[in-house]
Amino acid sequence: MGVGRPRIAIIGGTGDLGGGLARRWAKAGYPVVIGSRAREKAQAAVTEILAEAPGAAVEGDENLAAAAVADVVVLTVPYANHRANLEHIRPALEGKILVDATVPLQPPKVARVHLPPEGSAAVAAQQIVGDGVRVVSAFQNVGAAHLREEHHIECDVLVAGDAVEARDAVLELVAAAGLRGWHAGPLVNSVAAEALTSILIGINRRYGIDGAGIRITGEPSAAKAGK
Repeated sequence: MGVGRPRIAIIGGTGDLGGGLARRWAKAGYPVVIGSRAREKAQAAVTEILAEAPGAAVEGDENLAAAAVADVVVLTVPYANHRANLEHIRPALEGKILVDATVPLQPPKVARVHLPPEGSAAVAAQQIVGDGVRVVSAFQNVGAAHLREEHHIECDVLVAGDAVEARDAVLELVAAAGLRGWHAGPLVNSVAAEALTSILIGINRRYGIDGAGIRITGEPSAAKAGK
């Protein structure tokens, strides 16, 4: 399994979002490396996935070691740990795609939009890791708990990044996770997806929804489909 597919390292892969993505990609046949600050914790998460998907190409390691062996690195950590994790794994990122799913939430008022001075967490990530890394923003608006369930998820994924080919690669991973993704333009547009998360949190609370998501209405024309 995993032949010809990129190896994916998930930094923060023992959390709800990272763990859910790891589970879905492993079941889809992608080689996955779960990263954690503690190697033992990462390996415990591997054991859980293998119990559901025996034979899946999944392993666990410390975050930097996980990033070092991957083709694509996915960052799924709380905003408070965003910079520290990026600085830790930066030596292993050169030439790779970094998918940043971070939302700059400010507890306890997480239903209020907060944006960093750089404009978005993803833009800040690009500045931290440098131009040799292709940063792509995605997965901010997906209810993490749904990723661990088998049902179809009623949520689209906005994928923003400055390199079109990197966005294309991430859109393939979105589809492999059972979601529908959309090109959302350059990395600066990540501000929209990050801000929407706080709005969705507020909607969940106000209306008692279990993981509200977003949907893009309409269908691409035949001339535009696949471009």
